[in-house]
Amino acid sequence: MSQQIDKQLVHDRFCGGIRSYGEHAVVQKAMARKLTEMICRSTPSRSFDRVLEVGSGSGALMAELLGRCSVERYYANDLVEESCPCLREVLDRFPVREFHFLAGDIECLQELPAELDLVASNATLQWLDDLDRFFSTIAALLRPGGMLAFSSFSTSNMQEISSIEGVGLNYYPLGGLEKLAGKYFELIDCREEEQRLEFSSPEAVLHHIRQTGVNGLSRQSWTKSRYKRFIEQYRQQFSCDNGVYLTYHPVYCCMKKRVP
Repeated sequence: MSQQIDKQLVHDRFCGGIRSYGEHAVVQKAMARKLTEMICRSTPSRSFDRVLEVGSGSGALMAELLGRCSVERYYANDLVEESCPCLREVLDRFPVREFHFLAGDIECLQELPAELDLVASNATLQWLDDLDRFFSTIAALLRPGGMLAFSSFSTSNMQEISSIEGVGLNYYPLGGLEKLAGKYFELIDCREEEQRLEFSSPEAVLHHIRQTGVNGLSRQSWTKSRYKRFIEQYRQQFSCDNGVYLTYHPVYCCMKKRVP
């Protein structure tokens, strides 16, 4: 069911939902908080000189990090250049000596900051094509003992959508992520959880997905017959007492760069 990721489509869908993302992305906001708590447990000083965030979006992780940690230089990357004003709104509330926004696909950017203390990413890595190469690149950018902390999604994520539509991202199981990243990092803490959100109807599920921009997988148009089939199947297969449900499967990993 996995397919090649159309980065332009991903850009367009997230760009369209950038202002509504913060309100509707309740799972991703909770993930940002939990990831920051994991980072703080691993770094009791809560002080970083150089931080790179990958997939900064509307600023949920930035707000959590800057609210709990001291950061001198913050580098934020996102595929959607229009997210920068959202980040600056967050920055207005916190003292950061330097801020740099790096627009574009992290897998294609040629100039990235080095000697980093922390690379953090919330709910983003599932959109990358080559995680092994990404982990290798990040390890090269971190100083010895520097930390990579990320949240992403695993195999059960939005399984209701993929079972009906027949498309989905190539999600890694947590063990697969640990093995892949373990070539470059020492694992500190990794965990996963499943969460079901309940909605009044399948139509509400589709609205939720559109408002969070996570529908960047298919350019296929919603014909009347396709829409009707989706609504009927979703209601038949995934009903609950309050309507219908949608599964999220977050994973959290915190690790340090291996010292030769």
